[in-house]
Amino acid sequence: MIRLILLALLIAAPAQADQMAFFMKNEAPLGVVVELSSTDRNTVWPGDDQVYFLEKGEKKSVPIKCQAGENICYGAWLNGDAGTFWGVGPERDQLCEDCCTICVEKATTTIVIGR
Repeated sequence: MIRLILLALLIAAPAQADQMAFFMKNEAPLGVVVELSSTDRNTVWPGDDQVYFLEKGEKKSVPIKCQAGENICYGAWLNGDAGTFWGVGPERDQLCEDCCTICVEKATTTIVIGR
């Protein structure tokens, strides 16, 4: 009986969030905005209709909380010009190669924008 109760508690417990970092480098000729999004659930970073901004040549490390195994993609575009983009783009609807990564706790992945 105790095992059943413990099993029920484990199943009912919310999923733990893992933290990983995205190291972003802007190699585009102008400033860019970047957004991260999950393909597994309706989650966007930084969220709340905000984006990460990187000046030309700027590098930035951004920690996020995600679920282990979750697929996370980036979309980046020139500031003020959503027609020039990288990754999944501003609407998160473009096909891309090498613009997604899997959430792994305490891992860091690098995004180079403008290549």
